[in-house]
Amino acid sequence: MRRRVRVAEWESTVGVADALGRGRDAYARQAWADAYRELAVADSKTPLVPEDLERLANASFLTGDDERCAEVLARLHQELEAAGDRVRAARNAFWLAYLLAHRGQIAQAGGWANRAQRLLAADGRDCVERGYLLLLPSHQLIMSGDLTGASSLLADAIGIGERFDEPDLLAQARTMQGRALILLGEPETGLAMLDEAMVAVTAGEVTPIVAGDVYCTVIEGCQDVFDLRRAEEWTAALTRWCDAQPDLVPYSGQCLVHRTQIMRMHGRWPDALAEARRAKARYARSPGQPAVGAAIYEEAELHRLRGEFVAAETAYREATRFGHPAQPGMALLRLAQGDAAAAETSLRRASEEVLEPRLRHSVLAAYVEAALAADEVPRARVATEQLAQAAADVAAPLLQAMAAQALGAVQLAEGDAVAAVRTLRQAWNVWHDLDAPYDAARVRVLIGKACGALGDADGHSLELDAARWVFRELGAIPELAGLDRIAGEADPGLAAGLTRREVEVLRLVAAGKTNRAIAGDLFLSEKTVARHVSNIFTKLGLSSRSGATAFAYEHGLV
Repeated sequence: MRRRVRVAEWESTVGVADALGRGRDAYARQAWADAYRELAVADSKTPLVPEDLERLANASFLTGDDERCAEVLARLHQELEAAGDRVRAARNAFWLAYLLAHRGQIAQAGGWANRAQRLLAADGRDCVERGYLLLLPSHQLIMSGDLTGASSLLADAIGIGERFDEPDLLAQARTMQGRALILLGEPETGLAMLDEAMVAVTAGEVTPIVAGDVYCTVIEGCQDVFDLRRAEEWTAALTRWCDAQPDLVPYSGQCLVHRTQIMRMHGRWPDALAEARRAKARYARSPGQPAVGAAIYEEAELHRLRGEFVAAETAYREATRFGHPAQPGMALLRLAQGDAAAAETSLRRASEEVLEPRLRHSVLAAYVEAALAADEVPRARVATEQLAQAAADVAAPLLQAMAAQALGAVQLAEGDAVAAVRTLRQAWNVWHDLDAPYDAARVRVLIGKACGALGDADGHSLELDAARWVFRELGAIPELAGLDRIAGEADPGLAAGLTRREVEVLRLVAAGKTNRAIAGDLFLSEKTVARHVSNIFTKLGLSSRSGATAFAYEHGLV
């Protein structure tokens, strides 16, 4: 009997050892789900030592189980403090505070941060953990708008990281410092800081949790200054990093959101919608992830662009429930539904409230469109000037395209079609270079309208036809309907290929006037009038003045 008990104990010990070995091996291979499962099995039989508890905590976080991660970190902290290892206990308390802060549990995060500070004060040693504890108050200062204060603390954190040669601390502090500098109006210095942080990540110098956090923060920093090409480059790197870790949950969803945004801009709408839904499904495996709202908002945007208005509104409302702002998308939906007044009101309010640069610039661009639709041209002009100032400060092609498009639309509404064409051509060139077909096509619609206002019927027709082809390829149903409305509202003479001047001549021909009389009315030579009359006959397929007169009456030109 006693021998059977010993055999059972030996088998149990061997089983725990096997599970622990498999867990450590899986962790080293970044097979996070296997590591989580095996380490949890080993821990259920025999409590893990601190090093393995740390592995279990990290694996649980990376597979999306934040609750288990918090539990393990709390237990690890207690064991380290009980063993008298105050410095390691303080570092563990920092990571627990970091996790809780990212989940929005600010009070608990503050409590753990204070405990870490108390432990370090009691220990008295100069250590790298003091640098880590500068990150949380720096984040709070950035969120409250004290960017100078945050930048000062982060500079101290970077100094500590360099003194102790701590890659994780340096990567995090440099990333936060870069975002702070961008918000302080120093985009070039800020972006250089972000790039430096990414060097450590791509070289594999930092731990997986820090790598994922830095990837996503850097991409958001690029988006803050509308640096699309930089954002695309780092998103591609993030995609490769996530693909190498199939079990990864926290950052893979954000990666898919970034990919969705880029695909949407490049006109790959079916692929973008699939990525948005994949991101949403990923977040479903890890409840409480704040970025789920961003995934749902992207889904709403794609529904709106394709004319699926009911699905779009449902998604905008769902994104709001997850804390993501519904503007400017919801207002643009109202505009597409024909309610310009509602869109203008919502975006005017949003433009006065939103301070975060990236969102504010998008709201301003949308507000210009809504204000023009609501015939609020002076207000659109003010918003355009704010957008132009932002484009001058940042000097990013994407923002410059947005600003030029807004300005051209306002110039057209103000009656300066010549300036509008020039400005809109600049906007189109940038959108084209950025490979943004939808935005480029919308600019061509405005150029077509400007050409029509200048009497250039061929230019009007060519631009609208080019835009129509793009919208049809994309499946942009609302834009196609808008082109149909433009065609219905167009001067029948222009629709027939006549210039503005030829329409004027045709009206006077229909009034029974001779070429000499028309020349006198329009201050032209008889020879010029005769050429116009000949062109009218050719374009309309007519051979007599009576036929031209009949056309004018049939099409309401008289």
